[in-house]
Parts: sequence; C-alpha cells; structure tokens
Amino acid sequence: MGGCSCPSHFLKSQKLLASSRHVHKTAAHVVARSAPEDTVTSSFASFIHGSRPDHLSKTVRHRSKRMILDSIGVGLVGSTTHVFDIALRYCRLYSPVAVSSVYGKPGVKLSPTLAAFANGVATHSMDFDDTWHPATHPSGAVLPALLAASQMLPPDTKPTGMDFLLAFNVGLEVQGRLMHFSTEAHDIPKRFHPPSVVGTMGSAAATAKLLSLSRAQCCHALGIAASLAGAPMANAATQAKPLHIGNATRLGFEAALLAARGMEANPFILDDIPGCSGFSAFYGVYHPKPLPAPGDHHEFLLEKQDIAFKRFPAHLGMHWVVDAALSVRNLFLHYAGSFSPALIRTIVLKIPVSKYINRPFPSSEHQARHSFQFNACAALLDGEVGLGSFTESSIQRQELRELLDKVVVEHPEDNVANFDKMYGEVALLLHSGDVLTGKCDTFYGHWRKPLSKESLLKKFRSNASHVLPEEKIETIIATVDNLENLSDSSQLACSL
Repeated sequence: MGGCSCPSHFLKSQKLLASSRHVHKTAAHVVARSAPEDTVTSSFASFIHGSRPDHLSKTVRHRSKRMILDSIGVGLVGSTTHVFDIALRYCRLYSPVAVSSVYGKPGVKLSPTLAAFANGVATHSMDFDDTWHPATHPSGAVLPALLAASQMLPPDTKPTGMDFLLAFNVGLEVQGRLMHFSTEAHDIPKRFHPPSVVGTMGSAAATAKLLSLSRAQCCHALGIAASLAGAPMANAATQAKPLHIGNATRLGFEAALLAARGMEANPFILDDIPGCSGFSAFYGVYHPKPLPAPGDHHEFLLEKQDIAFKRFPAHLGMHWVVDAALSVRNLFLHYAGSFSPALIRTIVLKIPVSKYINRPFPSSEHQARHSFQFNACAALLDGEVGLGSFTESSIQRQELRELLDKVVVEHPEDNVANFDKMYGEVALLLHSGDVLTGKCDTFYGHWRKPLSKESLLKKFRSNASHVLPEEKIETIIATVDNLENLSDSSQLACSL
C-alpha cells in the first residue's frame, strides 16, 4: 500500500494546516475572542484540543475500529447505488484539486471536501450504516472527512493511525454528548435528522482534532458548524436523505478549515443563552452540560455503550420486525410444513408510533427501507432480508403485495419509539383460527447483542466484494486492525 501524492500547488495551499499540526499556534485576535472559561462551549473546545491517544481505552479503540471497518464496507457497497452516481457526477463538476479517494472508484479523486461529501452519501445511500443511542448514525458523519483530510496534508505532516483513531473518537464523543442534551433526542426523531445536526458538529470536532487546531479554533469550528447543520425528517425515505450524511461530514470539515484560517463564530454556541438560540435551536428541550476534561475522570460514551450494526440495508427499526417475522415464520413452517400465504388471514404488527417508518405500500427502494410493513412481509415471504430485497422487481412482486394487503398495525402503549426500549411483534392470524406470534426486543447486531467478529467480517467482505478484489479487501481489514501502529493514516484512504 503506497502513499498518495498531492499536486504541488495544492501542497502550497496547505501550509497553514501543516504548521498547525503538532504546533499549537493561532493569531492573537483569535485567542482574544475564544470562549470564556467555564462555559459548555469552552469545555467542548478544551476536550477536543486536549484529548490524547492514551485517553482511549482498549475497549474504545476496539469498538471504534469495528465501526471504521463496517462504515468503509457500507460505503463501498453504497458506491454502487444510483443516488451515489448522482452525487459523484455533481462533485466532478467542482473538483479542480483532486487528491482524495472515493469509495469504490480507484481511478477517481476529488477535492477533499467533495470526497468527504461523496463518501458520506455512499455510506448512507442504503441506510446500512451504524446507529447509536440516542439515535444517530455516528461513523458516516465523521469517517469520510478524516479519510479525505488525511490525504490532503503534505507528506511530512501526515497524521498517524493513532492520530486518526483519536480524531474519530473525538467526533463520536461530541455527537454523543450533544444528543444527551435533550430528552426528546432519546426517541425516534420527528423534526431534524440527527446526523445532519450532531454529525456536522462531530465532523468539525474530528477534523479540528486531526488538523491539530488550537483550543480557540476548535471553539470557532463548532460555532461555524452549527450554522451549517440541520435537515428535516420529511426527506426520510427519499434520495435526499443520504445527502444529510454527505453534508454533515463535508460541512463539518469545511467548518474546521474555515476556523483554521481565522474565521470566528459565537463562543457560546453550545450554551443555553435565554433569548438567543444557539445549538438549542435544534431541540425543543435543551439542557447542556460541560464536557469533562479528558483524562482519568472522563469515560468515553463508547466505553459505556456499544454501537448497533445493521445486518441488512434498512432503517434500524426494521431489524426488530424482521427478527420477529423470521421467528414466527419458523413457527409457521413447523405448523404447515411450508410457507403458504393462503393460510394467513391477517398479519398483525405491534410497533411503536413513528410516522415516517409506518408505510403500508412503499413504491420505491428508499420507502421500502423505511417500512415496517414491507420488511415484515419480505422476511415472511423470503425467509431473509438483504440487498436484493429492495430492488424494484422485489418491491413490486404480486405475492408481496398480497401479503401487504393483510397487514394490520397496532401501537401498544408499552412499545415506545426508542431504540433502547422498543420491540417488534408479528402475529399471524390463520383462517383455521390459530394464532402464531413472534416477538423481538433485542435483535442480533443491537448494542445489547453485538455482532461477533466473524459476523462483522462477513458483512464487510460481502459489501466490499461488490467493488474490490479479495486482495484489497484483506488489505483494508489488516490496515484497520493495525491502525494504532500505522505511521501514515492516509494509507487507509489510499487502499479504497
């Protein structure tokens, strides 16, 4: 795996960033206008600036490397989608300085921020990326920015693999802490798509860390990012939804670059200031708390709670109903000997109230990925849900439509729209009068039931095989596994 070369005119334009890495310098006027001490915003800036590799526990490093590998695989298979092709064609119109790699396109390079955008779109193009609690997609909003930034810097200032891993975890931590500032964020969202909000902030924090920005610049990067954040939930289940991740990783990256060049923003952006909304504008309920300084008394959120990895490309809520449907399907096979839809009178789904994933008759792949009804019926009919389940021919099957006609939805009061508390239940009411029921309260891949190493590698190899040869796939696996010891983290991006 060789390093990537950059055009000389681009290297010259990176002198400011090169000088900022490992040497904490900033203009006097920026220092003077940094966040005052003892504010929420200043605590975040201090955390970003002050975090060190030794602050990452073995558990945090292990879990975050699993996230990086999974996210790369999801991005690689996402590069085969129509929505990614649209985004890539757009990016190639505006990329005169092409130094950063693109998922699944070995011969294609883009400018760093556009590469981050394109790779972010790829990551979320199938809704196959990881999910945390409170609900957001943390990796896709951060990893593409770091991959692009690692290739942007001149050869003598490349961040190490440990620098990369630390920056990634800083981006995760900022997202997680911000999500915990609002009780409404704990439930499936109704207004803003979370990664478009906290993901933009996480990307800014991660990139600021990778570029070794000063504490004051980290503060301003967060303030700038807040002005670039946010996307409405109405675009869920459309081709526009993957743009939310693409924009989050790109715009957070741009916020850090602007801060590095001296742009300033409100130093109280994360604080709750009466009469003047900052980051609180995204939430109806907002109670910010300072972020503890890194060190012996700080525990990363990833230490406390693992991540959810998806086994098939659909909204996380679908994984509960699919596992419930597969469970009741097995009962049906024992009951009837084979799966015969004619024996079924009614299919009852007991699911949380969540309008944008309650779609009785989806007509596109993106709607199908956000439909409790579709995913339950596809699992019942086929005994699995996978990449092929969301093709147009699969969605339009007559036998599937006939099953959808039999679905009735119920919303039990105890089934709340919360990824830590919800469950899925599928009951088959047969013409004979018999009732068969399957229920799932924790699917395989949830943070309470994490994917095994073998399952994670199987998913990665399957996803990556759509665009890469076996040799490259194994190289990426080895590179991520050995990330702490990598002297030049851009080698990971160059292997894509």
